[in-house]
Amino acid sequence: MPEPGEATELRTALLRLRRTSGLPVVFGGLSSDARHAPIAELSGARTSALRGLVISSGSGLGGKAIALARPCAVSDYPSSRHISHEYDTAVAAEGLRSVVAVPVVVRRTVRGVLYGALREPLTLGDRTFDVAAAAARDVEQALAVRDEVQRLLAATREQVSDPGAGPGTWEDVREAHRELRALAPRIVDPVLRDELLAVCGRLASASGPERGPAAGRSRLAPREVDVVACVASGATNAVAAERLGLRPETVKSYLRSAMRKLGAHTRLEAVVAARRAGLLP
Repeated sequence: MPEPGEATELRTALLRLRRTSGLPVVFGGLSSDARHAPIAELSGARTSALRGLVISSGSGLGGKAIALARPCAVSDYPSSRHISHEYDTAVAAEGLRSVVAVPVVVRRTVRGVLYGALREPLTLGDRTFDVAAAAARDVEQALAVRDEVQRLLAATREQVSDPGAGPGTWEDVREAHRELRALAPRIVDPVLRDELLAVCGRLASASGPERGPAAGRSRLAPREVDVVACVASGATNAVAAERLGLRPETVKSYLRSAMRKLGAHTRLEAVVAARRAGLLP
């Protein structure tokens, strides 16, 4: 079943779909099982007939979208000869006629399906398809970020518990720290974001080879730490800006501020000072 944070991202995408498309009914569901998606979120529904309905690959309009991994639509669901009709009772209870279904595909794996529907038998235009596809992409990107965060968290937990790690391992820890900090602002789920930042803090405060007596003396803003972490990996201002979703001028400003707080005159001095201060691993 989807995690709470994923449900929030799905709900947000559906509300945006309903608002931007003008479709009166939107609904959808996510699942870690690529062949089944339970309908968990609805907006604009008059009944609860669709809630909890498990959409199977190949069945109905949504199942067709899952099986083909591409958007599908019908102008009159009850009479369509291009889909199977396992879910007709629930669809009829809600009075749906014209329906579009868009799969949520992350790294070539279907992770769910979003629907938009009218209660009249009308042909949906290209704009509706575009808006529905954009909503699915929002969910896809959010899930991809969550997946990457979970992978990095799993990879770093063992490193955090091993303060005697060798130099090669410490380079891996530093890279994971940089990636996690870059991903943090993109996490909608506050619980996952707090866990991510807590791990970053443990990585930064671990006994790395360059920890010194200045630990804890300097205080940088979160974005300043993000920029210095990117600089520590050898990134230019332009590359750091791309990684962090900032403008190069903004990166330069954060770096200048961080260097002033750290008492550094060069980028390298800033990185060394940040490590001694316990801000970077």
